[in-house]
Amino acid sequence: MPNLRNKTLFITGASRGIGLAIAVRAARDGANVAIAAKTAEPHRHLPGTIYTAAKAIEEAGGRALPIVTDVRDEAAVAEAVDKTVRTFGGIDVCVNNASAIDQSNTLQTDMKRFDLLHAVIARGTFLVSKTCIPHLLQAENPHVLMLSPPPVIDKAKLAASLHNSLAKLYASLCVVGMAEEFREAGVAVNALRPRTWIATSAIRFRRGEEAMRHCRTPEIMADAACEIFGRPSREFTGNFVIDDEVLYEGGERDFEKYRVDPSQPLYSSGMTPGETAPAWLRDVVPAPVGALPATKIVAEGQPA
Repeated sequence: MPNLRNKTLFITGASRGIGLAIAVRAARDGANVAIAAKTAEPHRHLPGTIYTAAKAIEEAGGRALPIVTDVRDEAAVAEAVDKTVRTFGGIDVCVNNASAIDQSNTLQTDMKRFDLLHAVIARGTFLVSKTCIPHLLQAENPHVLMLSPPPVIDKAKLAASLHNSLAKLYASLCVVGMAEEFREAGVAVNALRPRTWIATSAIRFRRGEEAMRHCRTPEIMADAACEIFGRPSREFTGNFVIDDEVLYEGGERDFEKYRVDPSQPLYSSGMTPGETAPAWLRDVVPAPVGALPATKIVAEGQPA
């Protein structure tokens, strides 16, 4: 596994969940981590703030910079990036992890919720990346990472929640466009997504304790992200990859360690059309329809 010692990561939505797991994993290498998230006070349902995240990062061996940041606010993002550069001397990795979730269908979707998802996922991804890239251009091995699926037309997902799928599609297109735009400059832009449901507090709140038993831990996404960050940015860019496949390519063979409950099958996060699971993968099954209620909640760093 590549080492991130003294590298600086700017991670949005890192107060909990996958973003926090990536931050802590990098901190174990001795990385600097800017926690750009808006949770300064405890959420009424979800644990974790930028300050508890900072403590976890420092306890893991890294340096933390908690910054209250709303990715929809251009001035706030610019200030957060500037503060990160002043504190740590630059930025090596940008992780667009902040997310909003709403799985309502077309007739259930109010435009306020539509605007929120597009502001956080589509506009926020573009804005944060755009603001970090001038500093990434100065880095030795710069990476931008989105947590998004490949930009394919999945009729079933579009029909299930059109506005949610549209927002994620915009973020995915940022990967394609920015990877090409900055290929010659050596800035890698890639996307990572989980094979299965990931056991975060948002899953516990939205789906219940039983659903957690069918998940992998956030550490699989963290390990996969750090595997990507260690790859040469001029050679590995424009890719849409799955957590376990990235780790398998990197030499990992023990995926049982990531299971919350090895006795239970894993719920699939959903394959895109044309994809097939690798032969070494076992007992990943579609989540039952009853486990997928139409819920409305905003949760930093939990892709849906």
